[in-house]
Amino acid sequence: MARKGLFLVYTGEGKGKTTASLGVTLRAVGRGLNVRYLQFIKSPERTYGEQIALRKLGVEMEQMGIGFTWTKTPEEHRAALAKAWKKTKAALQDDSIDLLVLDELNNALAITKFPIDDVLPLAEVIEAIQHRPSTMHLVVTGRSANPALLAMADLVSTIEATKHYYDEGIPAVKGLEF
Repeated sequence: MARKGLFLVYTGEGKGKTTASLGVTLRAVGRGLNVRYLQFIKSPERTYGEQIALRKLGVEMEQMGIGFTWTKTPEEHRAALAKAWKKTKAALQDDSIDLLVLDELNNALAITKFPIDDVLPLAEVIEAIQHRPSTMHLVVTGRSANPALLAMADLVSTIEATKHYYDEGIPAVKGLEF
């Protein structure tokens, strides 16, 4: 029986969406699957612990963003999103990829501070996901998942924030957040 590629979404306001996708990635690598990991918001100007670890495992992880929306101009973000979408479309057509992770795609699709539909069109995203290779597993993470993606997914996990040390004034911790 041929393997069917599954579509998993990790969303919600709590911490752990990227971490969940990294767990799936680790399992896939352990089973010999070819994994590609694309990050929509994180910038290649910073170094992330997950990137260091995955590189050691032979997994290609690429940061395609320029940071969060409040740190750059809309024009800079739009250019980064257009470039990221071009790479993502190609990856979604690559039948050599067993598991594709689109980290923070939900965040990118939920941007409302400036127009994005011409550089990251939801209709194209949906079509590309629907027409990916039939054996490709897909993981999409990020807050504010689009209802259309939730409806298409085989698995949706919503991670809720119950308590976070950020609320106590503790900043991001090396090894836990980055």
